Amino acid sequence: MSSHSPIAKSHLRLLLLAAGIAVAFIVAGCSGHAAPTAAMPPPPEVSVAPVLMKNVRQWDDFTGRVAAVETVELRARVTGYVDRVAYTEGQDVKKGDLLFVIDQRSYRAELLRTQAELAKSRSEAQLAQSQNARSQALLKARAVSREESDTRQAAVAQSNAAVRAAEAAVSTAQLNLTFTEVRSPIAGRTGRALITAGNLAQADTTILTSVVSMDPMYVDFEGDESAYLRYNELARKGERAATKNPVRIGLANETGYPHLGVVDFIDNRIDSNTGTIHARAVLANPDHVLSPGLFARVQLEGSAEFKAMLVDDKAILTDQDRRYVYVLGPDNKALRKDIVTGRLADGLRIVTSGLAPEDAVIVEGMQKVFFPGMPVQPKTVAMQSPAGSAPVAMK
Repeated sequence: MSSHSPIAKSHLRLLLLAAGIAVAFIVAGCSGHAAPTAAMPPPPEVSVAPVLMKNVRQWDDFTGRVAAVETVELRARVTGYVDRVAYTEGQDVKKGDLLFVIDQRSYRAELLRTQAELAKSRSEAQLAQSQNARSQALLKARAVSREESDTRQAAVAQSNAAVRAAEAAVSTAQLNLTFTEVRSPIAGRTGRALITAGNLAQADTTILTSVVSMDPMYVDFEGDESAYLRYNELARKGERAATKNPVRIGLANETGYPHLGVVDFIDNRIDSNTGTIHARAVLANPDHVLSPGLFARVQLEGSAEFKAMLVDDKAILTDQDRRYVYVLGPDNKALRKDIVTGRLADGLRIVTSGLAPEDAVIVEGMQKVFFPGMPVQPKTVAMQSPAGSAPVAMK
């Protein structure tokens, strides 16, 4: 085989390439200048805030409905045609204000008739008394019989009874005439007129309108069985009042809970079908902002005031089923602490265990901490609720 064959030339080229690479490595190794090492980045900047110690109250959330303290359905108490509707629908009225007038003519006539009957009965009673007096005088003179005297005495008793019956009839007629003017029995707000002028109103049957009281107001809500048992246990320990517990009320269009009241009634049994118990709060409503039937957000005091550790909720991280925060340790190193959290109080989270009052928690820049013990550059800030959030009660 010739030494200049294609295979021999290919081997020669591979040997020359290998020799070139070896020379390059030798030259690089013999060079007196090493490659520069990358500079370490500075510790990340983070914001730290001291744990806030504050007296707080626990509040539990419920939903309820506003209800009037007094609700009256006005019915006609006498039969007759409605002569006049004397109020404006939906207006606020005082106790005793005139609302409807039923035709009074027949009832005035009945009053006049009974008054005439009373006058007649009184006249007859006076005559009977005079006759009885004369009969008694004649009896002493033995001018009349005992039977005649007894008859005169009986006539006096009958005439007196007739007078009392006539007086009762006059009182009834006067009362019926009064009932033709339908007046509000309570102060409150009227509803729409369910019957108008010219229509027949039947006594004790026809509903004319309704009136609801406006100040104070009730808020009815339902509490679950576990909350009821917890409240009773706290009350036995003296950590919660047994009665007149404070409540805070907010309507659907309101921020927070601007209306304050107290619980004035708790039912005497748990509903076995729903596992809840009915409760009722009462609160002032001088501006008539609350109306019956409105949806209400209710916060009920869950416990007496106590001192708690509070941290910003966004500083709390999760690791599967555990919660933790980073605190500032010695030499400005971020240390991890597992914590147990409670409810919100004024926008901050209650920490029941895992933190010390002197700890400073990293509240901003936690994403820059890649592992516990990592150095950081701390910037101290105050522990406060998230910007733009109004103080809220515990959830």
